[in-house]
Amino acid sequence: MFDIFEIFGKFSYFGIFLVLIGINASPILMPPSWIILTSFYLLDPTLNVVILAVVGATAATLGRFILKQISVLFRRFIAEEQKTNLDVIGEYLNQKKYGYAIASFLFGATPLPSNMLFVAYGLMRAKNLGIYVGFWFGRTISYIVMIYFGDAVLTPFLEIFEDRLTGILLIDGAGIGLIVLFASVNWTLLITQRKLKFVKPKIWRF
Repeated sequence: MFDIFEIFGKFSYFGIFLVLIGINASPILMPPSWIILTSFYLLDPTLNVVILAVVGATAATLGRFILKQISVLFRRFIAEEQKTNLDVIGEYLNQKKYGYAIASFLFGATPLPSNMLFVAYGLMRAKNLGIYVGFWFGRTISYIVMIYFGDAVLTPFLEIFEDRLTGILLIDGAGIGLIVLFASVNWTLLITQRKLKFVKPKIWRF
């Protein structure tokens, strides 16, 4: 991992931009991008915090756009019942003026893993500019905070997950669990009758 910082760090903001695109375009087995961004800053404190956050947020948004486009391809493997369920929540968010923007902002402004959110967007075939605008603003704010308090936030986090691979797997597992939970909600019933009911998610066709 240190080799990545050393190699791409030589290219300053552009190198960081490339690393963040790659990390955010991958659905699993990648560390949270705020850890990478904060690590770059701790290695080179001469970087401007605001510029670094804007570069990171732009790269993260572009990477998530790529991830969403890739995820659309996997829709063909989803059971018809689950496609209908996903389309219901997609149409509901489309009817809300800032539905997608608010959802993306909330994920972007917190340390919550957003990879599975964009996988869900891809499976829903979501097409809304608010997805990216909300996420970009949320990520910019969260990155500024994370970078500014880098030592106070990063060190305890890495101590909790001394084995970084274990930490990454736990975070990805939590994200996958959220997708399964998301797919288990009967969105038609929840939206039309305000009743929460869970169904067994028949996700894959084979």
